[in-house]
Amino acid sequence: MNQNLHLHTARVAKQDEFYTQYEDIQKEVETYLKFDPDTFRDKIVYCNCDDPFESNFFKYFATNFNRLGLKRLITTSYDSSTIAQQGTLFPEDEANDRRQQQRALAVVLDHVDGANNDGTVDITDVELFLARNKATMIDLKRDCCYAAGDFRSSQCVEFLKQADIVVTNPPFSLFREYVAQLIEHEKKFIILGGNLNAVTYTSIFPLIKDNKLWLGATCHTGDREFRVPDHYPLTAAGWRIDEHGVKYIRVKGVRWFTNLDYGRRHPILNLKTKVYNLKFSRHAEIRGKVDYDRYDNFDAIEVPYIDAIPSDHDGLIGVPITFLDKYNPDQFEIIGLDRPLMYALTGKVSRFRIHGKEIYARIVIRHRHPAKASPR
Repeated sequence: MNQNLHLHTARVAKQDEFYTQYEDIQKEVETYLKFDPDTFRDKIVYCNCDDPFESNFFKYFATNFNRLGLKRLITTSYDSSTIAQQGTLFPEDEANDRRQQQRALAVVLDHVDGANNDGTVDITDVELFLARNKATMIDLKRDCCYAAGDFRSSQCVEFLKQADIVVTNPPFSLFREYVAQLIEHEKKFIILGGNLNAVTYTSIFPLIKDNKLWLGATCHTGDREFRVPDHYPLTAAGWRIDEHGVKYIRVKGVRWFTNLDYGRRHPILNLKTKVYNLKFSRHAEIRGKVDYDRYDNFDAIEVPYIDAIPSDHDGLIGVPITFLDKYNPDQFEIIGLDRPLMYALTGKVSRFRIHGKEIYARIVIRHRHPAKASPR
């Protein structure tokens, strides 16, 4: 079974308890800090799908609490978490007593002391700090509709209302519902969601088109490794079990989604004119043609490679969804997605066609200010 199919299976079976690696979180978050060092200063950060015993989101923000200048860190766990029953963050007796009483837990940090007095804050400091300050831990209860610690539960929604920025890895199976909640409450967020195909969801693409959501700064290619519970089947193409018996799987195409700005969103793509591309493009599908292909059923040219977008075309352009990795809202306007556009045009849901053959999903764009330059 390939990695994409495994992710689809996880959504269907709701086996989506994937624990993100610390390095992936650090790499993404640090990109925003390079653009604006005060991104998190005096902000309340909420990690609302994160067991504090195991979550690397919690570990990253707790150990960097002072450096980031956080006002508060809130982390809530879900009471059906199976990994939550395996790890230890606090001393053994504290962890065992706490877990016997209640599995769903909120941890609220307003400050973190360097408890070991070595001048820095590490996870040992956080463990000792929490062990001494039980008031920072709150048992979560089930409400009328949702399990204790579910991001939709009334307690967790109240925490959400306090938050300035949400950073987490939500359940893949609930990605659309999760994003809808963030948008409803007008929250800033950095979340590791589904794969790139998530941009084609009917509830997600309009947010991208309206510049209310975009792809994150990292994880543009390749796959990512996640820790999973012991009972998860190792059916992904890539997996391992470490020396402690902990399971990890690799999932292809997982992406960060955000509405926080970062510097790499705005560089202008350096593009060539139509004449230049038709003569010299490195892509055989473009080079040597008289003109770009046009769709049979929609008035736009087909451009299968981002670097082959003609700089001087002032009409509509169809591009792959990978275009969103390079999308600069100052340079391009997003018109729509192929299937919704075809439905609006014909009343039927269909893909674009070239010479009678349907092609994969396309985003329709146009230049905001097309160049009228020489062939080069």
